[in-house]
Amino acid sequence: MAVPGRSLELPAAGPAAEADPDRARLHQLGYKQELKRGLSVLSNFALSFSIISVMMGVTITYNTGLRYGGPVSMTLGWFVVTLFNGCVALSMAEICSAYPTSGGLYYWSAKLAGKDWAPLASWVTGWFNIVGQWAATTSIDFSLAQLVQVMVLLGTGGLNGGGYMASKYVVLAIYGAILVIHGLINSLPIQYMAWFGQLGAFWNAAGIIVLVILIPAVAKERASAGFIFTHFNYSVIGYDASAHMTEETKNADWSGPMGIITSVALSSVFGWIYVVALTSLVTDIPYLLDPGNDAGGYAVAQALYDAFHRRYGTGTGGLFCLGIIAIATFLCGCACITSNSRMGYAFSRDRAMPFSRVWYRVNKQEVPLNVVWLSVAVAFVMALTSLGSQVAFQAMLSIATVGQYVAYALPIVFRVTTARKSFVPGPFHLGKYGLAVGWVGVAWVALVTVLFSLPVAYPVAEDNFNYTPVLVGGVLALSVGAWVLHARFWFKGPITNVDV
Repeated sequence: MAVPGRSLELPAAGPAAEADPDRARLHQLGYKQELKRGLSVLSNFALSFSIISVMMGVTITYNTGLRYGGPVSMTLGWFVVTLFNGCVALSMAEICSAYPTSGGLYYWSAKLAGKDWAPLASWVTGWFNIVGQWAATTSIDFSLAQLVQVMVLLGTGGLNGGGYMASKYVVLAIYGAILVIHGLINSLPIQYMAWFGQLGAFWNAAGIIVLVILIPAVAKERASAGFIFTHFNYSVIGYDASAHMTEETKNADWSGPMGIITSVALSSVFGWIYVVALTSLVTDIPYLLDPGNDAGGYAVAQALYDAFHRRYGTGTGGLFCLGIIAIATFLCGCACITSNSRMGYAFSRDRAMPFSRVWYRVNKQEVPLNVVWLSVAVAFVMALTSLGSQVAFQAMLSIATVGQYVAYALPIVFRVTTARKSFVPGPFHLGKYGLAVGWVGVAWVALVTVLFSLPVAYPVAEDNFNYTPVLVGGVLALSVGAWVLHARFWFKGPITNVDV
């Protein structure tokens, strides 16, 4: 249930705060207004929608779903994911409305876990969130570099026609260039980021519509409805971006929650339409997944290329479709750096990161420039593992999904347990359904974490071993270990930097 208006009383915080409810609310939560509030509810939604980018997400994970689940896991399975992800999103939106700060998840955990547990809860949530965000940027931008490589391969004749297959070093160089461009864009004032976010939202929606129209029009061979919906892994992440942008959003305690809910809802609708359209091209799964095909085993690229080639004798139309997907992925990666930097800025403001004084700075345009480039640098370093072992690299990227889900779930856990009676809702709240929706969301995250940690194939071998539990356990062990040995002596949770 969404209730407009404000349920939280704001204390007097000076003339400027009285004239600006967002500034007053932020002061009440303990922070100065240091970032420029240049985002509307539309811009806030657009950034989240651009980051979720189901066109990108479906495309880069389609091989995995096709290999280990088949079409039904992606078509009918989408409804299951949508239902339970919706519960997570609703619970996050409710908490975001009560605590609209750039810190987002870790700040929520601190306020909901209770006085004794607040510092540890905040510390662990924050590190899962920021490491997950860095991994997400790495995954998205590296996937874009790989997609560019596949487009070049197909455009020069394909694997079996003498096409150019870039080495892993060339792919890494493309990836580095993409990161630098994203860093430069994110160095611009927030109004430009609002424009890029809106462009990303428009491109994702319009791009899916174009592809959904083109695919049935050109396909000579189509999978049957029975095959698509019965022949026997998707996740939606990134919607915490709306929370991390709340200190730059007007009417934040309403706009932030709306950004979360609408981005997840629309992504679910557009994503399912796109999945069904793509799966209609799947008539020969082994062939599409074969690393010896023209696209090197990139199923979506091969399917689109073949569909146009059969119809017109050339795969140029397929490359056009891949170009639409590539631009959506580019805009998604750009928005990821935006979210990363705001999370890093807030975490440094509370002195939780090494060299916090360096990262907790904004320039004359009120942009946290140092932490923007920190996000770029960390993402590049994480991708260096691809030079050694693809298995290790893919395992590290699992943190992008599981790590983020853990960070989403922790404040919800505290909302339905330690804060079940003390939680004071903001303008958006779920009323009497808040606890039930929260418990469903927590159960879903627990299930997803287990599923993502199971072996992906049997017998388990070195080239298919699932390192997800190792990596997730590693983040947990390192964060708790750092807490026990060092951080517990000085980190007390979010730090107030104004007189309240």
